[in-house]
Amino acid sequence: MKLDTLGLEAFVAIAEEGRFGRAADTLHITQTALTRRLQNLEALLGVTLVERTTRSVALTRLGLEFLPQARRLLSDLAAALTEIRKTGKAERGDVTIACVPTVGVRFLPSVIQEYAARYPQNRIHILDHSSSGVAESVLRREAEFGVNIEGPRHPELDAVRLLQDRFVLVCRDDHPLGRRRGVSWKELAGYPLIVAGEASGNRPLLDTALGTAKIELQAHYEVQRSSTALGLVAAGVAAAVVPSLAIQKGVYPRIRVRPLADPVVSRALVLVSRKTSQLSPAARALYDTIEKQARVGEAR
Repeated sequence: MKLDTLGLEAFVAIAEEGRFGRAADTLHITQTALTRRLQNLEALLGVTLVERTTRSVALTRLGLEFLPQARRLLSDLAAALTEIRKTGKAERGDVTIACVPTVGVRFLPSVIQEYAARYPQNRIHILDHSSSGVAESVLRREAEFGVNIEGPRHPELDAVRLLQDRFVLVCRDDHPLGRRRGVSWKELAGYPLIVAGEASGNRPLLDTALGTAKIELQAHYEVQRSSTALGLVAAGVAAAVVPSLAIQKGVYPRIRVRPLADPVVSRALVLVSRKTSQLSPAARALYDTIEKQARVGEAR
């Protein structure tokens, strides 16, 4: 059964004013329209709520019993409408986003700190997935938007370029390349390396870029997450090729980071969202904060 708010308003106004004329004036409608609204409500409920004579208006027994409920229904509806209006204007609410894991190491923390300072009541749920998992989470509406590695465009997703993330060499301070300021890809030949595995979104980028330059890496170890590679490097297993955003300063004091050149290889990170979606006010505020932080970071 649908909620007849117009009929409820008419019934409550008649009960409170005691006359159809005054009730119609209160609602700024004609008496004819007021009568029609009451009749529609009574037809919907299948009962008579108001007894009307030429001299007086009185509620039936059922009308008297229903009046407190009608008032509560209207009050609850008004409160709900007020709350959602306030929520939209204040950008309040919970937000779920998806991202590739490296984004959460260095980029997202400052974003979340700024966002939390402005909207302390909002909660953020972060789904850290592989590149394909980020896209799927957004498509399945598990996340309102995501931060992903740029790749082939999905017909149902919009992608906005966020920033460039360069691939670098990480090695321990006792590694022969650790004393170099910069390293070319060809200079990695002969050294055992830890590289992104087949399931990583970084792998196709590296394969394409290095294949074009006719460079082959000695991949002794493959991992799916850069955090695993960094742990292995810190233990002295081998050097690794990772995105620069994967490196959290101060976590591994003995690790050295060296830019890789000839060629410079980087990945683009993008904000992805469904083409047909309308972000909630809270999600839009977080989306805009991420864009702002990316612009500030690239300007430095």
